[in-house]
Amino acid sequence: MDECPVVHLWSLAEDVAVHPGALDGELVLVGLFGTEHIKDEPLVVAEALRRMELGPVLLTNVEAGSDSGLSPDEVQSAFSRVLERIPHLVVCTLGVDDLRGPLLSVVPLAPTALLAVARLPARSRLQLPRGASLTVDGNRIVLRREGAAYRVELHRPEAAWVVARLAWPTTPDAVSRELPLPWSVTHSILEYLVAAGMLTYIRDAAPGSPSRPASPED
Repeated sequence: MDECPVVHLWSLAEDVAVHPGALDGELVLVGLFGTEHIKDEPLVVAEALRRMELGPVLLTNVEAGSDSGLSPDEVQSAFSRVLERIPHLVVCTLGVDDLRGPLLSVVPLAPTALLAVARLPARSRLQLPRGASLTVDGNRIVLRREGAAYRVELHRPEAAWVVARLAWPTTPDAVSRELPLPWSVTHSILEYLVAAGMLTYIRDAAPGSPSRPASPED
């Protein structure tokens, strides 16, 4: 795969419906994990939420299509503010700007779901945790773990290649070297998997002892 920038997209979970509220400009989001009222936000945010009901949305497209008179920074600030209120209703999707569709999606499974994608620690050793399972669901592979707040849907082979390397402890750089993928794509996939609770940090043990899980801060 040639070097392509990764893109981050957002959509509402399949069970979430968007309805007009009782107040002018108010939207009501109704889903499996409750009801959220969105009001006193710019119209561009309401339009984005309606589009998110239909599928993944790229924030830059929302900004470009806005005639609200707001600056891109103001649109992003308003959009981020709303997303922070409804993480349990939002599917986060990672893609590549190559017109071949998304790589993976992280789908909330609990009202406490809160996805925080962050840079991986240097030289981190990662592995799929005990209880992780892969199943084929139509044209996608689904990664699950008992008790996790998310499931991960793998839409393209590239994402599955990365997951396959994680049956044993490895590092992000090692995975990048082993796969014909750009560094940015491999690391972004790993960051999403960590945020979704699908990877465990591994601490090296003394010789003759099995490796054991460690926290990201170790």
